[in-house]
Amino acid sequence: MGDNMKALITGASSGIGFEIAKYLASKKYELILVARNRERLEFIQQKLPTKTTIIVMDLSNEQKVKELCVLIKNQGIDILINNAGFGNYGNFSDTDLANDLEMINLNIKAVHILTKYALKNMLKNDSGYILNVASSAAFMPGGPLMSTYYATKSYVYKLTQAINYELKKKKSNVVCSLLCPGPVDTNFNKVAGVSFKTSSLQPSYVAKYAIDMMLEKHKKVIIPGVQMKLVKFVSRFVSDKMLLRIAYRIQKKKAN
Repeated sequence: MGDNMKALITGASSGIGFEIAKYLASKKYELILVARNRERLEFIQQKLPTKTTIIVMDLSNEQKVKELCVLIKNQGIDILINNAGFGNYGNFSDTDLANDLEMINLNIKAVHILTKYALKNMLKNDSGYILNVASSAAFMPGGPLMSTYYATKSYVYKLTQAINYELKKKKSNVVCSLLCPGPVDTNFNKVAGVSFKTSSLQPSYVAKYAIDMMLEKHKKVIIPGVQMKLVKFVSRFVSDKMLLRIAYRIQKKKAN
């Protein structure tokens, strides 16, 4: 796999997105990397051993997302990685509305638009892979102190699950996977204004695990690490009220 195969990765300048780029490059995929940080993208472009195109773009702007769809129209994307996203911390009544809406635009709208666009093209060819990066937060009934972030990831989770069922009914060979990591040691924590007290997975491990599970196993919901698999299993037997209490305590401990 990889010869003349092409992958588009959003949020590719750091963290999981960057590690996925490195891993796919090692498998000889051509890459299209999208992020806001030109300097970082140019640095990555020089380091990767495969043909890499960079697109500097703010995907929290809906019009820019649509422009990206036009730019990649004839590119023949084999893999779409919807990784761009961020979170913020604080009581819902205190967080900045403009920041909340920017998050909704990036974490939901951009993922929605790109998934729909890529899926239409992949269905025509009856081949292709989409990886939507959500979070273990998606399994919870809500996330007090990170309410908007949790809600956006729940949207991505439910949207991807529904798409999967539709693909199954179509008997399609297109694979649409969902990555739901727990704490990962990335720049996300700094942006969100939190610090994880529990052990974090390395983004390189999460990236390799996610891509292998998607390409080789066609896994629909990908949960790296034993700890988060256990959390998802146990959450089935716990009331929403208790899960909200647990989520609140976890977020409270993260505060700097």
